[in-house]
Amino acid sequence: MNFRFAWLAPLLAVLSLPTFAASAATDFVDLRHATAIHGDAAAGEAKVAVCSACHGAQGNAVVPQFPVLAGQRAEYIYQALRGFQRRADPASPMTPQVKDLSDSDLRNIAAYFSAAARHAAVPATVDAQLANDGERLFLVGDPTRGIPPCQGCHGLHADGHALSDRAAFYRLFPVLRGQHADYIAARLASYRDDKTHDTSNARIMRGVVQNIDDASAKAIAAWLSQLSE
Repeated sequence: MNFRFAWLAPLLAVLSLPTFAASAATDFVDLRHATAIHGDAAAGEAKVAVCSACHGAQGNAVVPQFPVLAGQRAEYIYQALRGFQRRADPASPMTPQVKDLSDSDLRNIAAYFSAAARHAAVPATVDAQLANDGERLFLVGDPTRGIPPCQGCHGLHADGHALSDRAAFYRLFPVLRGQHADYIAARLASYRDDKTHDTSNARIMRGVVQNIDDASAKAIAAWLSQLSE
């Protein structure tokens, strides 16, 4: 195998799914033809007061377990919110927050957070070797363990897919730089352990992270958390 292009395998596998894949499960969402998300940021601002309790002012979360939303792609935020509504997981704190929101509300909230300025947080001190290991895994992966580089979908600088300006689908790969380490590590584990599998993008991630152990996830997360805007 040519490992220069190994990162493409999981993505191509999902992109080649037949269009009837969604019929296999009623809760599966094929995001390959996702459309651009437009909303009224001012209207969204009126809906996000309660969000600041976990995600911080203007989406700049300070609690490590919750993601930073400021400056994130609107398409990614919108689909994440729709996912919380669709799954209606009683164990998720997001379920009661989104259950009464309309589709317009979701679009407006996504527009608001996407337009919000991300403020560089003071990152937790991490071991330099751990961060170095994470940088290597993010940029080049580890072919000996079947781990593709994360930059293939999330960009060389962890600021989103290189084709984000070309099509909405590519804006569903989130910006990761400056994100909280605890949150990233937990998300990687969730994909690896197949706890998140109801979208085509989740299936991409399942293939990508299936060989990432907890130590590797922690290293990747540590490096990303150190990146500033």
